[in-house]
Amino acid sequence: MNPYSTKLLQLNLSGVGFWLTFLGILWLLGAVGLGWLVNSVLILLGLIFIAPVLAFFGFRWWLQRNLVQGECPICQFELTGLNRTQFQCPNCQESLKVESGQFVRLTPPGTIDVQAVEVTAQRLED
Repeated sequence: MNPYSTKLLQLNLSGVGFWLTFLGILWLLGAVGLGWLVNSVLILLGLIFIAPVLAFFGFRWWLQRNLVQGECPICQFELTGLNRTQFQCPNCQESLKVESGQFVRLTPPGTIDVQAVEVTAQRLED
């Protein structure tokens, strides 16, 4: 076998042939009068590539609006939750609800929730 044969000049163009055929078919369809078909294929390809990017940024925007960080009103444990959800504090197991960006204790109807206020005692002398 001759080591200096034409195999040295051979290029691997296997992927290029597919794309040339695809572009040729698109050009032929456009020339025949089926431009609407070419446009619809291009629009579909555009949507396939743009939709995941829009979904990613849309999810980030939604998460920034609905993710709430704060402290448990009972034990002051740092929490993260979504707006309008209910869960239990992992530290004190108290049922909590996220309302308007704050963590609120979830109590059954009819329960009166009070906060104690510390008052200093003064002696009155007669």
